[in-house]
Order: sequence, then structure tokens, then C-alpha cells
Amino acid sequence: MQALLHINLRAIVANWQLLCGRHGGGAVAAVLKADAYGLGAVEVARALREAGCRHFFVAHLQEALALRAALGEASAMLAVLNGFMPGAAPADIWPVVNHLDMARAHAGHGPVLLHVDTGMARLGLDLAECAAIPSGLDIRYVMSHLACADEPGHAMNARQAERFAVVAARFPGVATSLANSSGIFLGPGFGSDLARPGAALFGINPQPGQPNPMAPVLLLEAPILQLRHIAAGVAVGYGAGWVAPRPSLIATVAAGYADGYLRALSGHGIGILAGQAVPVVGRVSMDLTAFDVTGVPAALGDMLTLMGPDNSPDMLAERAGTIGYEMLTALGSRYRRIYT
Repeated sequence: MQALLHINLRAIVANWQLLCGRHGGGAVAAVLKADAYGLGAVEVARALREAGCRHFFVAHLQEALALRAALGEASAMLAVLNGFMPGAAPADIWPVVNHLDMARAHAGHGPVLLHVDTGMARLGLDLAECAAIPSGLDIRYVMSHLACADEPGHAMNARQAERFAVVAARFPGVATSLANSSGIFLGPGFGSDLARPGAALFGINPQPGQPNPMAPVLLLEAPILQLRHIAAGVAVGYGAGWVAPRPSLIATVAAGYADGYLRALSGHGIGILAGQAVPVVGRVSMDLTAFDVTGVPAALGDMLTLMGPDNSPDMLAERAGTIGYEMLTALGSRYRRIYT
């Protein structure tokens, strides 16, 4: 018996459309790196293209080549965030130029996006290096990345917007790209010709601490492989770290950390069974996880929800001490995926 990952493409499209309505500038791209945050880049890209999305970003060249093969030539702009050297890809896949050596290499070799660092101190040219960009570089977009957009009151947001305006003024007539998922919600001062949301497309809350405006897009279910009645004092799982405080009914389901159900959820995660929350007990193991389902209707083969509308990636991430992005991108390849 196999765990099932249901992915609602219509909800992803609805999230993209919501972001289009909120962006205070031009078009809205889709960032589909890490296999569309674990949900299937090819299937998601096809659904978004049908809905009107014409700009896609991935992290690595191999991701772009796979998407181009699925989408067809010149059907949409396809850009590689980590960049690549000239000759490594077809002309209709554009590199993001992240440093001067790459800029010099791409001069005279087709369209690029120029990444300028305005405060992340990660990839991108610093502001001084912009003066040394070769004249033969065919820049179609000037872009930057916001470091603190999920904290609306953070002073870094305004500083980055100001720095980006200075950069954009150095490239008159060149389109701009600034806001990520959370940046779209910072207001019109963060609008540009092209926003680049990723996680919000897949239901991650772009405004932590506030109600999530995005629709949930997935339901992850695992079948109950075994039900075991245990007495008080019996330990469950590796390390005997959890001991039943009372006679208990333990359901073992077919999913573990090899499937992306993080080991950090040991003793912290919850599932949903028959509409009720049931806790993870013992350690999450590679292929199996145990839940205390005492007092809850349960039978062999019943599907226990690991992640879904009532147990979102953000909620589970908080229990695991991480972020919803990791919960999604950790999703393994062993689930049977069902697209609706």
C-alpha cells in the first residue's frame, strides 16, 4: 500500500491569478525550482501556461531543459536563476547573470537577466560592479531579490526598494523584476515589470502571522498498515523514546523521512484521521510513522492525512522547527501523485 499525494492544479492557477491581481506592476512569473517545490514542475507549468502564465524561473539548467522539452520551444520565457555559461543551453533559455565574469562571458551571446544584489549578499553583482558591465550584454531584465519581505515592517525592505530604483535608473528602457511571493504583498512600491512568486503559488502563507490568502493545493495521505493495541508502559519506535501513558491504539502508516515526512516531527507532528487530530508517537523512521489513534475510529487501510488543508505545510513546519518551503521541497518521489 502506497501513500497518495493529491495536487490541485486548479488551486495553483487560482493562487497565480490572485498574485496577478495583487502585483502592483506588470506580469507575474512562476518560480518552479526544486520540481515546483516538490509538486511536479512539468504538470504545474502546463497548467499555468494554459491559464496565461508566460514567464518561468528554475534554479538549474537541467530543470530548464526538462521544462522546455515539456512546454515546447519559445512558448514562454524560461530563465535559470543560477545561470550558466554561453553555449550550454538553447538560445530560448535565458541565464540570470550573477557576477561580472558571467556578464563578460555572455556579452554578444544572447538575452540575459542581470541580477543585482541590493541587500541579500548572496548572488548578484554589487552596485559598484554595475558600472563595469560590458556594453555588448543583451540585458532584458534587471532583477534583485528581497531578503526580508516576509517581515513587512523590516527596514531592509525600504532600503532594497531604494537601491533597486537606483540600479534600474542606470538601465533605462530595461524591464525590471523585484517582488517575490511576500514582496507582492508589500504594496505598490515593490511593483515591477515582472514579479517572481514561488512558494505562495503552492499555498505557503506569504504573510506569516496573518490569515493565509492562498488556497491550499495538496493533500498527502498515508494508509494504515497496522493497528496495535498496547498496554500502558509499552514503548514505541526507535530509542524507546515514547512510552504509552495508558492503554493505547497505535496506527503505523506507510510514510517516513525517506518520503519527506521530516524526522524532526518525531513527537511533534500530527495527522488527521476521521476528522480528528492524532499525534505522532515515537521517532519518525525511514518508511514508517506511528500515530496514537486511541479513541478514534480506525481500520487497516484507512488513509491518515499527513498534510492538507487542516494540517498545512506551514502548520507542520512550525511543529518541526522549520518553514513550509522545506516541508514541500522535501516531498519524496515514492508517493503516488494524483493531479486534479
